[in-house]
Amino acid sequence: MIIDCHGHYTTAPKALQAFRARQLEAFKAKAAAPHRNDLVISDDEIRMTLEDNQVRLQRERGTDVTLFSPGAGKMAHHEGDAKVSQQWAEVCNDLIYRATRIFPKSFVGVCQLPQSPGVAPANCIAELERCVTQLGFVGCNLNPDPSGGYWTDPPLTDRYWYPLYEKLVELDVPAMVHVASSCNPCFHGTGAHYLAADTTAFMQLLLSDLFKDFPTLKFIIPHGGGAVPYHWGRYRGLAQDLKRPPLPELLLGNVFFDTCVYHDPGVQLLTKVIPVKNVLFASEMIGAVKGIDPETGHRFDDTKRYIDNVSWLTEEDRRKIYYENALAVYPRLAAALARMDG
Repeated sequence: MIIDCHGHYTTAPKALQAFRARQLEAFKAKAAAPHRNDLVISDDEIRMTLEDNQVRLQRERGTDVTLFSPGAGKMAHHEGDAKVSQQWAEVCNDLIYRATRIFPKSFVGVCQLPQSPGVAPANCIAELERCVTQLGFVGCNLNPDPSGGYWTDPPLTDRYWYPLYEKLVELDVPAMVHVASSCNPCFHGTGAHYLAADTTAFMQLLLSDLFKDFPTLKFIIPHGGGAVPYHWGRYRGLAQDLKRPPLPELLLGNVFFDTCVYHDPGVQLLTKVIPVKNVLFASEMIGAVKGIDPETGHRFDDTKRYIDNVSWLTEEDRRKIYYENALAVYPRLAAALARMDG
């Protein structure tokens, strides 16, 4: 089995963004927000937007299951306020749930959190719990910068975040550290903000003793970990200079990296530097990079090809990357897969 741990509903029906536009217009006008029942999307529309997109590519590329969440950039936690984010998260998560019901063998849900700049992460607990306990989701996307590129909230290691971490541990679900869109003109969203945030989150964790307080808390840092694998010597050296424990001891029991890296040399570096047990297969297909690589003739986000091309990976290594590591990092995933076969 091949499990893709990083998928987004980037092809959602246009009615979803039309609803979002009305929601934000109402907020700016200080008018009543549209009711969630105003969003009308049929099962056929969901089926159509996925069947010829993510589901087709799963079949073509040999992926069995995708951990599926709302579009990351469109979380846009910096827009509106906490009430707007709450409604938007609920609407988006309900749409993911419907996708998992329509394609029960293709998708397992991962939720968006109703974050908002300056609003305590504890505000997200109710929606996280609803998605996990009622909708069967197995994880969440956690935005370390709800301000959209201005980093106005405390670092992920601050006690500000602890109530949410307590709930993640209680529910036994990990968080993928994933920013949303950037409203800072200095940072392009997918080309700079995403990768800088991945790197920033790792450095925040390196400086902290967070996992002493939460020994079972797990984070997935996407997009291959940003700059981290490429500068692994720098981070090892910083940890040493700062009298921190070695990185394997300090972080690699709790921090994992996905394979959303879009060329052979990048995936080779990732799998050479980061222990195999810490690498999870992912593609984020129909996401940040959608085109065909003229050097290979294949789409950039067809990441399975890169892993298959790594000569030093054994079959056991590939089995861990493609399947076993996801089961270890997402403890609720095995039960979700069992329901698929039931």
